[in-house]
This record gives sequence, C-alpha cells and structure tokens, in this order.
Amino acid sequence: MIKTRITEMLGVEYPIVQAPMGWIARSALASAVSNAGGLGIIETSSGELDAVREEIKKMRQLTDKPFGVNIAQAFVRDPDIVSFVVDQGVKFVTTSAGDPNRYCSALKSAGLTVFHVVPSLSAALKAIEAGVDGLVVEGGEGGGFKNGREVMTMVLLPLVCSKVNVPVIAAGGVTDGRSMAAAFALGAEAVQMGTRMVSAAESPVHQNWKDAILNAKETDTVFLNRFGPGPALRALRTEKTTRIEKEPPEDGVMKEFGHALDLYFGGDMEASIALSGQVAGRIDEVKPVAQVIRETVEEFEQVTAELGRRFGAKA
Repeated sequence: MIKTRITEMLGVEYPIVQAPMGWIARSALASAVSNAGGLGIIETSSGELDAVREEIKKMRQLTDKPFGVNIAQAFVRDPDIVSFVVDQGVKFVTTSAGDPNRYCSALKSAGLTVFHVVPSLSAALKAIEAGVDGLVVEGGEGGGFKNGREVMTMVLLPLVCSKVNVPVIAAGGVTDGRSMAAAFALGAEAVQMGTRMVSAAESPVHQNWKDAILNAKETDTVFLNRFGPGPALRALRTEKTTRIEKEPPEDGVMKEFGHALDLYFGGDMEASIALSGQVAGRIDEVKPVAQVIRETVEEFEQVTAELGRRFGAKA
C-alpha cells in the first residue's frame, strides 16, 4: 500500500486513478481499476445518463471497492446532474470542463469529496476558492480536451503544488512507475492514467485504436483547435486529424465527433477523432489493468528507493 492523503480520502490501496474518458470509462474498465487497488471513474461526458446509471449498477456487481464519477460540465446538459450523481451513492466526484463553482457547493453539501480538473494555476486557485477538496492537475501533453494555451506537466504540476495546500492528482504523461515517481517528486500525491487505460485489455475500444496507440511514436499526436471555437484537444495523428491540424474547420472540431462510435467500437480510425496523449509513444503492449497497476507500483517503489540510495542525505 502507498499511503498519501488521497489514498486515505478515497479509501484505495494505490494512488492511481483512471481518467474518465467518454464511452470508455464504464464498468468493465473502471471495475478492473478499482479491483486492482486503484480508483475507477465512470464518465458522463457521453451525455448518456441512462446508460451511465446502468453502468454504475454494473459496477456494484463487479466490485466492492471504491469508485467515482466525473461530471464533464461542458458535455452534460441535465440540470439535475448533481442529484443524479448523489443518488448513485458514490462518495467521490471529479468535475471538469467548466466553472468549479457550478456544482462544488451542492456536491460537498451532499457529503461527496470533490476534485476539479485544472489546466493552469489561475484555474487551480479559482477551484480552491470554490472549496474543492483537491485538484486534478492536467498537463498539456495529455490526451482529450485541453486549454488552448497548454502547459506541460513538468512546469504546471510543481507550480500549482507550490501554491496550494490541497492534495493533487497529476494527469498528463503518466503511464508507469517511473513517470509516477516523477509526478510525486513534483508534488503530486496520486496520478491519473488515460491513454494507458484506453490501451488496456479491459478497455472496450476497438483493437484498431489500441494498435494505433501501440504503433504511435512520441510525435504522433496532434493538438487541434487551439484558437477555437470550442475546446482544444490532443489526439492521435490520422489522415483526418492531420488535415484538421493544417486546415481547422471554421466552426470548430466538435462536429467531427459525429461518428465517434464508429471509431471507438467499429475501428474506423478516420470516422472521428481518437483522443490520446503524447505518452502513446511509450506504450507498446496491451496489458490487463491489474498488471499495469502492479507493474506501476513495483517500478515506483524501485525508482524512489534507488533515488533515495543514490541521492539521499548522508549521515
């Protein structure tokens, strides 16, 4: 067991959290993470709350370990989303893609632990003012929807950690024990994995997407829609995303997700946009979630111990 403020808050064995990817972060993947000692998260960014409700029911059949739910504010239109999350009986929620003031007070009043996802120091300080219990600090090398002025984890994480006292989950660029150790050295008390989990054995995405991650070089992502309208995002390089990178649609990229399920589950890599972080360049094998977490923890302990032996204070 790795003990941090976050493992104590969440009641988990290891400070490893699975990112809440739309359509992907459902019971099969999230339960595997929770059963392996990390924290699985159920998504809402798909907007399919009836399906999400059923996935949470499945979670309770698949695991008796803690798990959480994400509220992706930009993509959830239900005005009763707080009641929806509270009614599911979960104790931990991350909020993202929106104002932390919107739901924080209501969620905390219902007894939930609330972390907000932030891409900058100013966003972190705003979330602290809103009363969050912790932060997910997300570097610009991570996959998914981003701030158009991205700041990488190596700069953003220690900056935020130097200015706040709440516990921080590091996201962006984390895929193994070595990168987890680096995040802890920069001030984090847990890490979040996205792309690593997309490519895991229990991930429901089509094998073509997993193969694209395995075959990707560290340069094989693109940063799209930097100047809007709508959010920027990081995705795998394909013919479609290379074209969009060079010639951004005037009305933004969100319409390109119209056939997302044909990519996610049908395997047509040109049908939509395959969100992915730069860390795809470090992933070369599909592994079960339990193996990913076990190997991450083992390597984390080896790396931190070796650093202590090599550079620790001398008596």
